[in-house]
Amino acid sequence: MGRCDTCPYGVISAAFLKIALLTYATKPRGSVIHTLELAEALHRLGHQPCVFALDKTGQGFGRSLLSKVALVPASPCDQGIEALIQQRIGEFVRYFQQHRDRYDIYHAQDCLSANALAQLRDQGQLPHFVRTVHHIEAFQSPYLQDCQEKSIRLPDRCLCVSDYWQKELEQRYGIQPFRVFNGVDWQRFSAPPENVSDLKAELGLTGQPIYLTVGGIEPRKNSLRLLQAFAQVLPHLPQAQLVIAGGATLFDYEDYRADFFAAVAELGIDARSLILPGIIPDAQLPALYHAAAGFVFPSLKEGWGLVVLEAIAAGLPVLTANQTPFTEYLSPQTACLVDPNDTDQIAQGMLNLAQPQTVNAWVTASRSLRDRYRWQDTAQLHLTLYTQLLFPQ
Repeated sequence: MGRCDTCPYGVISAAFLKIALLTYATKPRGSVIHTLELAEALHRLGHQPCVFALDKTGQGFGRSLLSKVALVPASPCDQGIEALIQQRIGEFVRYFQQHRDRYDIYHAQDCLSANALAQLRDQGQLPHFVRTVHHIEAFQSPYLQDCQEKSIRLPDRCLCVSDYWQKELEQRYGIQPFRVFNGVDWQRFSAPPENVSDLKAELGLTGQPIYLTVGGIEPRKNSLRLLQAFAQVLPHLPQAQLVIAGGATLFDYEDYRADFFAAVAELGIDARSLILPGIIPDAQLPALYHAAAGFVFPSLKEGWGLVVLEAIAAGLPVLTANQTPFTEYLSPQTACLVDPNDTDQIAQGMLNLAQPQTVNAWVTASRSLRDRYRWQDTAQLHLTLYTQLLFPQ
């Protein structure tokens, strides 16, 4: 073994590792993208990662990957969210019981896969496992809360992606998680793709300016306040469009979505102004960023906010919440930071994103993030932590 002078945790292994990375879906959510990019970076460093993903469609991730991928069949379930989670955990468990290929590290990226690995460890199928906590949900269901508790307390090593969640885990659970960080594929998102015009035509993106957010309609994304703020913007910028892309989640947020669409009708926002394309194929995501004029993400709670870094890599000015974890890597010089609970502030921030001089200053300053958040550095830090688990001193 050698030593990594730039890694805060010390020793890393020179030999390659076989690493199983588990994620709950193939659709592009934050923790899913984190899993894929970590796997790609580990592969480039000479290791052998394999991404195990629950897949309802059999279509995979919609992008070519260097690392191995194993799609875990996931069947429909119409018996409610608790039954769905229980079924998904069971699908992971049964898959690994049937496929006996061994890995040096088993790493869960979510609550669901962590519960599956805990069961497999108890059965003697694997010696230990790691879990990354991206954020903690406020579940009302005792069953879901118990799943979350187990997924945090039972891993042999717990990681998290921000200072905020590191402190939360210490205070709530009395554990000391290891702090890792996210990155962004700067090259992939910075170059304008050839299909920008085609995508704009396909989605009806003719507005000026075009505001983009990624993550779908749900409470923690603050979708309703964003919509209300956009309604305040329209009298000043009547040609503006708001694009809310995404929406792949285990939870349907039916009541919240009903309130959202009731507000659309009440505010008189028409179909030309509000664009809801649903899940955007991962291959088209860079083009979507380049089709927009500004990225608006006043989220109430995030693990990190990978889409913010992707937007910055694409050269967009960003509006986001003036709170952690965003303020761990952003400042008033690099982004428009607003109180996510204040609709008026969000609206004024959106108007500021239409001011060229202000926008240019944010975009220029945010370029400094390029050298600070790279997936290769993230992967190297993970390797250090993996090796410490495998070879404790």
